[in-house]
Amino acid sequence: MGHPDLIGLGATVLIAGLLARIARRYGLPSIPCYMLVGIAFGPGTPGPELVRHPGDLAVIAALGLVLLLFHLGVEFPVDQVLGGGRRLFLAAVICIGVNVCAGLLFGLVLGWGGSEALVIAGALGISSSAIVTKLLIELHRLTNAETPVILGIVVIEDLFLALYLALLSPVLSQAGSAAGLAADVAASFGFLLLLFLVARFGARAVASLVDSREDELFAVLTIGLVVLVAGLSDRLGVSDAIGALMTGLVLSRTEIRERVVRLVLPLRDVFAAVFFVTFGLTIDVARLGAVAAPVGIAVALTLVCNLAAGVAAARLFGFNQRGAVNIGLTMLGRGEFSLILATLALAAGLDARIGPFVAIYVLVLAVVSPLLATHSRYAARLMPDWILRPGWRYVREETISTSCTHLDRIRITETDAEECPQCVAEGIDWVELRLCVTCGRVGCCDDSPRRHASAHARESGHPIIQSAEPGEDWRWCFPDETLVQAPLGGRRSATVD
Repeated sequence: MGHPDLIGLGATVLIAGLLARIARRYGLPSIPCYMLVGIAFGPGTPGPELVRHPGDLAVIAALGLVLLLFHLGVEFPVDQVLGGGRRLFLAAVICIGVNVCAGLLFGLVLGWGGSEALVIAGALGISSSAIVTKLLIELHRLTNAETPVILGIVVIEDLFLALYLALLSPVLSQAGSAAGLAADVAASFGFLLLLFLVARFGARAVASLVDSREDELFAVLTIGLVVLVAGLSDRLGVSDAIGALMTGLVLSRTEIRERVVRLVLPLRDVFAAVFFVTFGLTIDVARLGAVAAPVGIAVALTLVCNLAAGVAAARLFGFNQRGAVNIGLTMLGRGEFSLILATLALAAGLDARIGPFVAIYVLVLAVVSPLLATHSRYAARLMPDWILRPGWRYVREETISTSCTHLDRIRITETDAEECPQCVAEGIDWVELRLCVTCGRVGCCDDSPRRHASAHARESGHPIIQSAEPGEDWRWCFPDETLVQAPLGGRRSATVD
C-alpha cells in the first residue's frame, strides 16, 4: 500500500472519528457515522475520493470483522443465559422467530434470489447488541424490570448468530448439489461442535498456549491465535467469523479473560471502525435509488415485528404497556451483524443490491431506534389493555423498576376488602381500591374524590401500595415514584402471576 492510500485511509478514519464524536453528543451511535464517511469519500460517490481502491483494505477490514466476533465470544455471558429460565428462552425464540421469518418472507418477495433471502433474513432478524446496550445506559434504564429480559434476548440472539453463520456459510459457498450442500452444512456444524467441545474441555490448554507475563507477547499470541483459527474456519468453508467467535468463547472461560479484555479488545475498536468505513467505501450511491422502497418496507416491517415480540415478552413476564414498548423499541437497532452478513454475501458474489440495501437499512434504524425508544411513553398510550391483559389502565405509561429501595417494607400482599372504609364513613363513592403492603390498610385511589390511599402513605410513611382490584397485581412506590416489581428470577408475591 503506497503513501497516497495511507493518507486517504488516515484522513477517512479521522473524519469518521470526528463525526462520531459529534453524533455521541446527541445520543447517536458511531457505526452509522463510520459508514456515512465511507460512502461519502468512496469511489461510488461523486466528489472527493480519499480511497480509490477499497479492496486494498480488505485484510484490515477482515481483521476488524474477526475482532468484532472475538469480542462477542469473550463477553458472552453464558451463566446469564442459562439462568434466565424458560420464559427468557421462549421470549428470545419468539423475537428471533418473528423477525427472521418476516425477513425471509420479505427477501423471497423481493425476488433477488434464495441465498440473498437468507442473508436478508439474518440482517433483519438480529439486533445490534452494541446499540441496545448503549441505549439502555444513555436512557438510564439499567434498573428497569424489562432490562434483564432485553439483555437476555440480545445475548441469545448472539448465540443464534453463530448457528446461523454455520448454516449460511455452505449456502454462500454455492454447493453444486443437494448432497454437497448437506455435506457442507454437516461440516460446518461439526466444526462448530468441535469448537464447543474445546471451549468446554480444552479452555485451560488454549489459555496456557497464549499466556505470558509480558503484555506485549500476550497480545501478539492472542491475536495470532484468533486470526489463525478464523483463517482455518474460512479454509474449511465454515466462516472466519465463527472461528473468531468461538475462540473468544474459549478464552472467556479461563482466568486470562480479564487480560484479554484489557489488552486485546481495545484494538477491536480501531479495526472495527476501519471495517465499517470500508463497507461504506464499497457502496455505490447510484444503486441507492433502487433499494429505497425496499428499505422503507423493511424498516416498517422490523418495527411491527419488534413491537409484536415486545408484547409477547411482556405477556410472559407480566409487564405493562410501557415495558412491552421498551422491549420492542430498544431492540429495534440493527448494526454490526447485519453488515457482517452483507459483507459475506458480497464476497460470495451475491446480488450487489444487498450492500446498499443493508447499509441504508442500518443507517435508518440506527437513527430511528434511539428517537423512538426515548419517547416510548407516547407509544404506550396507544396500546390497548386487551393486548396484554386487563388492569393496566392507570399505569400503562410508567416504567416498571426493580431498583426500588423499599421492597423490605412489603409484609401484606392480600386483602378481602371490597370498600374504602373512610369513604363509607364519609358517605361518598370511590373509584378503585389500593392496599398498603406495609400495614394492610385499604384506601381509595387517586381518581377518587378523597385519595385516601395516597393520604395514608403521606401520613404513615409507608412507601408502597398495591392495587386491590381483581386481576391487577401492580405496585407503586411513592418515594421512588415508580412501579415496582421483583427482579427477574426473584421471588414474586402471592398476588403476582
